[in-house]
Amino acid sequence: MAPSNRNNNNNNNNNRRTMSENDDFSLRETCPNIGGGRSNSGGEMVTSSSFDLVERMTFLYIRILRAQALPSNESFIEITIGNYKGRTKQSTNPNASPEFHEVFAFNKDRLQGNVLEVAVKANEEETIGKCKFEVAEIPTRVPPDSPLAPQWYRLEDGNGNRFGGEVMLSVWMGTQADEVFPEAWHSDSVTVNGENAVIARSKVYLSPRLWYLRVNVIEAQDLVPLQGNRTNPEVFVKGSLGNIAVRSNVSQTRTLSPVWNEDLMLVAVEPFEDSLILSLVDKVGQREEVLGKCEINLSQVERRVLPGPVPALWYNLERTGEEGGGGVFAGRIHLRVSLDGGYHVLDETIQYSSDYRASAKTLWTQAIGVLELGVISASGLMPMKSRDGRGTTDAYCVAKYGRKWVRTRTIVDTFSPKWNEQYTWEVYDPCTVITVAVFDNVNMMLVPENNNGRRSGPVDSRIGKIRIRLSTLETDRIYTHSYPLIVLKPDGVKKMGEIQLAVRFSSTSTIDMLQKYSEPLLPKMHYLMPLSLRQLEGLRYQANLILCMKLGRTEPPLGRDVIEYMLDFGHNSWSIRRGRANFARLVGFFSAFCDSWTWFDSVCKWKSPVTTILAHFIFLFIVFLPKHCVTSLLLYCFVIGFYRYRLRPRHPPHMDIKLSQADSASHDDLDEEFDGVPTTKSGDLLKSRYDRLRDIARRMMMVLGDLATQGERVKNLLSWRDPRATFLFSTFCLAACGVIFLVSMKLLMTLLAFYVMRHPRLRVFDIPSIPQNFFRRLPSRADSML
Repeated sequence: MAPSNRNNNNNNNNNRRTMSENDDFSLRETCPNIGGGRSNSGGEMVTSSSFDLVERMTFLYIRILRAQALPSNESFIEITIGNYKGRTKQSTNPNASPEFHEVFAFNKDRLQGNVLEVAVKANEEETIGKCKFEVAEIPTRVPPDSPLAPQWYRLEDGNGNRFGGEVMLSVWMGTQADEVFPEAWHSDSVTVNGENAVIARSKVYLSPRLWYLRVNVIEAQDLVPLQGNRTNPEVFVKGSLGNIAVRSNVSQTRTLSPVWNEDLMLVAVEPFEDSLILSLVDKVGQREEVLGKCEINLSQVERRVLPGPVPALWYNLERTGEEGGGGVFAGRIHLRVSLDGGYHVLDETIQYSSDYRASAKTLWTQAIGVLELGVISASGLMPMKSRDGRGTTDAYCVAKYGRKWVRTRTIVDTFSPKWNEQYTWEVYDPCTVITVAVFDNVNMMLVPENNNGRRSGPVDSRIGKIRIRLSTLETDRIYTHSYPLIVLKPDGVKKMGEIQLAVRFSSTSTIDMLQKYSEPLLPKMHYLMPLSLRQLEGLRYQANLILCMKLGRTEPPLGRDVIEYMLDFGHNSWSIRRGRANFARLVGFFSAFCDSWTWFDSVCKWKSPVTTILAHFIFLFIVFLPKHCVTSLLLYCFVIGFYRYRLRPRHPPHMDIKLSQADSASHDDLDEEFDGVPTTKSGDLLKSRYDRLRDIARRMMMVLGDLATQGERVKNLLSWRDPRATFLFSTFCLAACGVIFLVSMKLLMTLLAFYVMRHPRLRVFDIPSIPQNFFRRLPSRADSML
């Protein structure tokens, strides 16, 4: 393929090194040439086509279908234009009429020749025949026009004579809007021989639908111990589903009829083709002896979407193996087994999750909007590996929202790749986050395949990641920004480049979108039958393993390193840097109270006579007109909210290294943060105490982060960080003022107190109230944390 622009890459690296510290990690607004050839002006644009968020790119497409009347049974087709070459797979059709069904795409901006040559070859040296096309004569196709019909073209030998051989193909000029674009062999994405075409193509993945499997272990009876004289066994239950295994506690009833009444939670995948294996295990010293097993097919398990009675059934236990023979009765176990579809299976961190819908599709509501993402380009990427003695990067981009994952094509050997690919998602909740990350494709180095036919070797390198919360975006506005790609490494924080994105959030129903702010964040079953924090952590670990296994079996596969990076797997590990950052966020919230006390102290000391006299009038107003205090406060919030409308944030949030304290973290702090659990430090006693201390500190860090999140949500009530939430709160303040003017304050306070202290019989569901739901949906600065 054509050589890359190394001089431009070197200039990008030099420019990046000379940037100031503030500009290096800042968010920059850009004006790409999008929207049907019109540049973005002030962020407002009119939709012109389905690909109006990316720059238009023109490609020369060649679709090869088949050939006939060839003198050789083994052949392939090679396409040549300028310095670019592409070839199909080798055909072994015995009737000399091979079929190929492959599409090639050449970037028009990089074409270095005026003639397209299609040659049929028996091998690398022997050419059977060829045909040529003038690039200037190739027609242009603009979707939604129908695809060009393929035609038969006669082949010429080396002397220019036609010998009867023909090839069926179609040639046209098109854009990335063509339906063949994702499956095409791209000249700017793969090597000359094209063997890496599959792993370089753009793809869309759907993660499997996950359910929670609840196994309520009640008791067991008629157990037969392996040792006949053992009357007080230490029995526990082990459950396995696929590659995932969980276990219960040892029964406190040390008899042959143990009792547990304990829930085992696992994650199951639709369609439910697997079976649950339950084993009763007797712990004998350091050994574990299996007393019996039973198998439960998930397709026969009851499914429920709301809390309800599940019948308890007895299952026979069988003992297999040499000691007990095959299919020998070994007792029975009492279970309640159900597939709970009323939960949302948390595979992401709840603070920046991309979906909150329940597993059962019957509980889904209609979509409230559409999210469109245009992955335009990247610039200033760092060299991630060495090829031919020089640094190079083969970058691709992955975006995840809801169950849909997208992967752009890999652009080979450039530090400034241009993708210009656009993707769309349905939005069911505005308080969700889309995650976009850039990786270096190490498989472009032709890593050998293992015995299973899958590539092995180094994992794809992480170049950087960003998150965008939809609630911080104005509806129907196009945001075009260049986001810094930041990675934290043991030797410090590094900027790996920038990625240019175009984002638009469109609403189909404003009323439905505003109504979401009053609904619970998670499905009702999370509140009616809540799961413990320990259960949620274990279930999230199971969900991540399942996603890695399922998406790793696609073609091209999404690697485990990619999935874990996108889902922030292991983000709760101990980090003194993150703990300090959360503490600083908490101090930032309480600084407002400190500032208020400082202001009051200045009033008492008459540092500003005008302010002090005004404070006296406010005090007299509170003393003599107490019934108007709440009204005045609400009216003040309303006025401040609409006054700050002109000061609202104009750009979406991004990764902030100062907020994360990544720029000030010491080498020892980063060394401890990247140290695994258990620690690699020497000394057994030191290891046990150090790991225990880090586990306690991890929980403290999470509490600090949650407190900081709540405080920042209070500050964002009137900050227009979420324009819809601030509008609702300001409108509520105005409406509350009118109600309080018309109704006695004492009566309102009495009704409110009686409502809060109402009898439990008057409560329909013990789920969060509307104010709680509204507050939990407010944004915080947690989205900007590394």
